[in-house]
Amino acid sequence: MKIAVIGATGKQGQMLVREALLRGHDVTAVVRNRSKLGDFSGRIIEKDILALTYDDLKDNEVIIDAFGTGMNDDVMLHQTTMKHLADILSGKPNRLLVVGGASTLYVDAEHKVRLLDTPEFPDAWKPVATSMADAFDALKKRDDVNWTFLSPAAFFMYEGTRTGKYKVGGDELILNSEGKSEISYADYAIAMLDEAENPKHIKKRFTVVSE
Repeated sequence: MKIAVIGATGKQGQMLVREALLRGHDVTAVVRNRSKLGDFSGRIIEKDILALTYDDLKDNEVIIDAFGTGMNDDVMLHQTTMKHLADILSGKPNRLLVVGGASTLYVDAEHKVRLLDTPEFPDAWKPVATSMADAFDALKKRDDVNWTFLSPAAFFMYEGTRTGKYKVGGDELILNSEGKSEISYADYAIAMLDEAENPKHIKKRFTVVSE
């Protein structure tokens, strides 16, 4: 399968590229600075995400959006970049898989309170989380794009163990067997590539947590 990973030099982007290559997929890395890719030998697109066109991505059955921003970056980019990708993929057969955030997951059965809305959510991360939430809300309205939004658990651990096991949920925050909401970047990448290979959440969001 041909897979493009946007933001391939980021922490999650690197994990996704590695997992896709381990499975034998034909991977295109979409980056702003190719020098950060190291010894990657696949196809490289060196472009800003907002400069991407459909011609750049059309040969890939799956496009994984691993673009991210920090607390001090332009948080509105989450909305503009996701809209841009949705626009260029509008009406096309390609699938758009998005590395989402946990902040939009609901913590109540009535789906009225998101993790973002709870008192415990860190104030410093609210601007980024709110922008991602707004971007997700806009994406949910797009019936013209084959999108999937994957939210990790609340604690997303870069150096966590690659177990190859995870539990799947829908729009609500879920806990593992120890009563914790956590997953490693490596296991999240496994879940994303599993969805790429065997799509079960077209035009839906789902979440994963460690077992």
